[in-house]
Amino acid sequence: MAKTVNAAFNDFLKNYVNLDPNDTIQARKSRDWLVEEQIHSFPEKDIYFPTLYSEKDIYFGSFARRTKKRELDDIDIMIVLSGEGASYYEYIDNVIEIYVPDSAYKLKRLCFDSTNKLNSRKVINKIIALMNKVPQYEKADINRNLEAATLKLKSYYWNFDIVPCFFTKPDFSGRTYYLIPDGQGNWQKTDPRIDRDRATQVNQFHDGNIFNLIRLMKFWNKRPTMSSMSSYLLENMILDYYSDNIYRKASSYVDLEVPNLLQYIRDNIFNSVNDPKAIQGNINNLELKERSSIWARAHIDNIKALEARQLESENNHKLSISKWREVFGINFPIYS
Repeated sequence: MAKTVNAAFNDFLKNYVNLDPNDTIQARKSRDWLVEEQIHSFPEKDIYFPTLYSEKDIYFGSFARRTKKRELDDIDIMIVLSGEGASYYEYIDNVIEIYVPDSAYKLKRLCFDSTNKLNSRKVINKIIALMNKVPQYEKADINRNLEAATLKLKSYYWNFDIVPCFFTKPDFSGRTYYLIPDGQGNWQKTDPRIDRDRATQVNQFHDGNIFNLIRLMKFWNKRPTMSSMSSYLLENMILDYYSDNIYRKASSYVDLEVPNLLQYIRDNIFNSVNDPKAIQGNINNLELKERSSIWARAHIDNIKALEARQLESENNHKLSISKWREVFGINFPIYS
């Protein structure tokens, strides 16, 4: 319960949108223990486990970028393997094939049968076999998109997605990439450093006010009032908006920003959204029906948000809070 709109949003962010600080601390500890004490010891436990290139390991995803909304459900980790003299070939649509020399006997065991082409599914399954021997965890299995090993925990409600990968040498332009499984047995390029650095830079430029907005709008996106877009797409749309707004800093009062974001989503959901990594091209893969659903909800909620702002300007916090509850649902505080 709250007496002002500002107090209502602060309560909402603390108790329903942002991660519980205690969960964040524990999750980071358990993540670091998994990587440093367990995965990094796999080559010692299995003489056929691929050699690691641990200095290039990277934490990625919204938890690492600090844009994860409550509840914490997954934590993403990229574990880098040594290429052992392997080479890769790129085809259209970001399809990568990795070929290993006969001398790379550990990787050779993970190739497609009777070939030197590295099978990403076999690499994932190799990690799963070792992770299933760690007694503190419940179960390891390949995730639903076949691109990572998912480790389920006994004591906590979040999982770890472990993505095996390789780090490339600089290409003709001096750029390096991470090669990750594509779900089909081959590999694909990515570079989570760009996503991480972009989010951090935009947030810092706007005085640290962007991450709360991203998490708040992710909460809105997951309400059962419309089709949902991927959190990655939504995050990039918000970063696009604030990257273009270099002459106006985002306010620390999130209610001042929400109408602008809803309008931007409404006006751009039918447009392309470019991959900031310049790898995937357009990342807006929503169907027409899904885009129409999101457009309609963003339009309706934009009107409600503007009404809520008007009511607050008239010092009618009770009706303003009630209107914001229509936008964000029953978990939004009530006036008291």
